[in-house]
Amino acid sequence: MRKHIEIRWHGRGGQGAKTASLLLADVAFNTGMYVQGFPEYGPERMGAPITAFNRLGDTEIRAHSNIYYPDFVVVVDETLLHSVDVTRGLSKDGAIVINTSRPKEEIISLLKGYEGKVYTIDARAISMETLGKYFPNSPMLAAIVKVAGIMDKDTFLSQMEASYKHKFAKKPEVIEGNMKALERAFSEVQ
Repeated sequence: MRKHIEIRWHGRGGQGAKTASLLLADVAFNTGMYVQGFPEYGPERMGAPITAFNRLGDTEIRAHSNIYYPDFVVVVDETLLHSVDVTRGLSKDGAIVINTSRPKEEIISLLKGYEGKVYTIDARAISMETLGKYFPNSPMLAAIVKVAGIMDKDTFLSQMEASYKHKFAKKPEVIEGNMKALERAFSEVQ
């Protein structure tokens, strides 16, 4: 991993972008990385656009601001491509990961000339098939971990399982579905 990786998440209230950024910070911290995971607060409400951020690295992180020039962007809801400049400040040496069932060629035309790498994943289908409900944050979390090379698959999955066992101690039935969603997303991101 590079010295620091900066990630910006775009989603809608209730889709779990904030939760995913905090989970990523938690599992990365547990592997010895320096981390930050935080949302940008405003008038958030169910369905409203939200932004969350991660900084991850092997050395101490001294910056404490929003991320204006991310290495990676995660778009949890593709409808935001029409209303939010998700590629603003995104390095062409980085990448964007978008939750969509549409072909990548259709999505690229919505990215305002972005010249970097574009990855897609159908987080809706994965979450519906593994969880029975639309919770795109687990598949999107696995996708960005793979694309950004944050940690290897086995480490990520074992850390996430431990995190889910803690988080869902009173609802252990949701752990298996979330683990399946993570595994599928790791292999299906394109």
